[in-house]
Amino acid sequence: METVVYLLTGLPGSGKTTYAKALERRGVVRLSVDERVVARRGRLGKDYPESEHLALLGGVIDEVRRELVGLVEAGRSVVLDHGLGTKIERDAYKQLVTTHGANWRLVHFPVPRHELLRRLAIRNDEADSGLISPSTLDWIAEHSEEPVDEGEETPDFA
Repeated sequence: METVVYLLTGLPGSGKTTYAKALERRGVVRLSVDERVVARRGRLGKDYPESEHLALLGGVIDEVRRELVGLVEAGRSVVLDHGLGTKIERDAYKQLVTTHGANWRLVHFPVPRHELLRRLAIRNDEADSGLISPSTLDWIAEHSEEPVDEGEETPDFA
């Protein structure tokens, strides 16, 4: 059986985690950057300020990359439950995956802003996730690049 790494790209609230959890139920190992950050520091915007988030992400992302490599080398398929908002990030993961003998699938979650805001309002009430304000969503969107001709696919439910 081939080893596949699912690389997810989309804004907060676009359905990445829902998709990743569905793959996890089928036996794919799910690596979630956000869940590790929450476990260490709590909720973004509630337990620690947004200004600390990018610095905190660096160490967690490095840890997840190392774990991803180990899993791929062991022949395990993985879903990276993280946004991969820029082409340079996506290209780096594609290279990492292929260098270690796996195939990648880039799954893009294009969701209109109004729907993202609706989903985030619900999610912001949950105890186990970070708070994503409309201004934070807009900042992330401004610093993200939608994939174009990168081999991306779109799930049926995005």
